Amino acid sequence: MNKTQVSTAEGYLVLTSEPVTGQPPAHHGGKDIPINYLSGAIHAKKTFTVQAGGGFDFSADFLAPVDKGTWPAFWLTAVQGWPPEIDVAEWKGSGDISFNTFNTSSEVTALDLPYPNPGAEHTVRAEIRDANGRDVSVNFYLDNKWVATQHGSNYVDAGLYFIINYQMEGSSGSPGPSTSRFLVLQSLLNNS
Repeated sequence: MNKTQVSTAEGYLVLTSEPVTGQPPAHHGGKDIPINYLSGAIHAKKTFTVQAGGGFDFSADFLAPVDKGTWPAFWLTAVQGWPPEIDVAEWKGSGDISFNTFNTSSEVTALDLPYPNPGAEHTVRAEIRDANGRDVSVNFYLDNKWVATQHGSNYVDAGLYFIINYQMEGSSGSPGPSTSRFLVLQSLLNNS
């Protein structure tokens, strides 16, 4: 990720990617991972915590690429340890949009749906609410239509980072396109 790949234009947040050569590899799981792209990411300066009886709504309008090798995401992840993680929306180069909630690395609730007309704007939203003083329920929406309810175990009082990023390759395949951009048209957060 590189801050030069983040810009604003006409009220839009624009995350771009571009191929590069000569970058030192990243290291993960004891393996070297080649860096073939520079791309953009942003995160909120503050963290978010669902408190007992409370919750948040995260919503944004996107023009998201779905080409092989592109991996934009709108998500929340744990401040301390991992999980929790809630993927409000994730596109992994398959033509689908994914809505995911992680309780452990093997206990994942995921829903992949065909992403309609990628050249058009789409709204995604997650309503995250305390379910019982310990767990949360997450209602996911695409274009203001409910698509799923998932549950996060032990998410209440767990701090979350809020991130919008544009990763390339990895789980989205390889190679990615020669140039690409991910537009966030409008983003908002409501505290309930």
